[in-house]
Amino acid sequence: MTTTDANFTTDEYLGRITKTRAAMERAGLDAIVVSDPSNMSWLTGYDGWSFYVHQGVILTLAGEPIWWGRAMDALGAARTVFMQETGSIRGYEDTFVQNPDKHPMQELAGLLKDCGLERACIGVEMDNYYYTAAAHATLSASLPHAQISDANGLVNWQRAVKSPREIEYMRRAARIVEAMHARILDLAEPGLRKNDLIAEIYATGIRGADGHWGDYPAIVPMAPSGLDATEPHLTWDDRAMKTGEATFFEIAGAHRRYQCPQSRTVFLGKVPQKFRDAENAVLDAIDAGLEQAKPGNQAQDIANAFNATLNKAGFEKDSRCGYAIGISYPPDWGERTISFRRGDTTELKAGMTFHFMPALWLDDGGLEITEPILITETGYECLCNTPRELWVKP
Repeated sequence: MTTTDANFTTDEYLGRITKTRAAMERAGLDAIVVSDPSNMSWLTGYDGWSFYVHQGVILTLAGEPIWWGRAMDALGAARTVFMQETGSIRGYEDTFVQNPDKHPMQELAGLLKDCGLERACIGVEMDNYYYTAAAHATLSASLPHAQISDANGLVNWQRAVKSPREIEYMRRAARIVEAMHARILDLAEPGLRKNDLIAEIYATGIRGADGHWGDYPAIVPMAPSGLDATEPHLTWDDRAMKTGEATFFEIAGAHRRYQCPQSRTVFLGKVPQKFRDAENAVLDAIDAGLEQAKPGNQAQDIANAFNATLNKAGFEKDSRCGYAIGISYPPDWGERTISFRRGDTTELKAGMTFHFMPALWLDDGGLEITEPILITETGYECLCNTPRELWVKP
């Protein structure tokens, strides 16, 4: 690594690799090829906007991991990964990039053969945004004697319990998202074009908070108003905010790729009783869910308590109400492991971090009041201090 501002110590990376190798041995794998940029970064420190081309980290049961990617990104790898050995950074030439006549996985297969893995049991992240059907077909055809199996989520699960430094970064991201929400509340008013407000959200997030800079979030701001807010994943346009409409803002502060998402809802004008009833139900259900957020409980305990309380008030939520968060790259700030929903029996442990996401999408608008939380030794900590309520402005 040539950077003077590393995110973590070499010892921390080596500890992560030890955990991952234990999981590999349990799965009967000789090697894994990690293509998820979040996992690549968590294992090696690599940080670059290069995930639009094929790249990966090769981890075997001994020795340093190997960063593999486009040759022009190799210098970026040298600036960010912890590895020092010759051969730990391997770049493929540019004619492999988006060329219908050849595929980078052919070159990767050659590298794996050079590592003695021609007949090995190799895990790949098959259900991952960055590992395509063509990539899998090409790699499999190029390694006919290897056993290639699905290791999706293997590294993700090792990330569940955060280190003290990771938690520090998430607390910094929490201060940033607090500042972003404060800016929203300050500026939101009838007539304000949504894109102008989003520009302020981005500016606030990138400037950072408490002397710590803001990284780019893994998801763009979700900020639908009125009937658009009956759906959870619409973004913004140039329409002006209107009296009589609710707008929810699902946004995240980010610092050194660690994400702290949080949502709040702004209503302009007089709030209908239906929204007040929904707000009261959600707030009571959040309290019930948080009572179950403690070590030894299961992820479903939070969901079951939340849903039971919400149902008593006459509301229903048919989607999960939370998920694990941490380091992430686009297009998702979740870790794609633990979910707060019935049937998820994962044991909660101190150091786990989640986005408790008890949003409601009604037939005439949406209400999102969410909390990023940390499981502690005795219970939980809300990472943010943003007032937990429906925000109302005239």
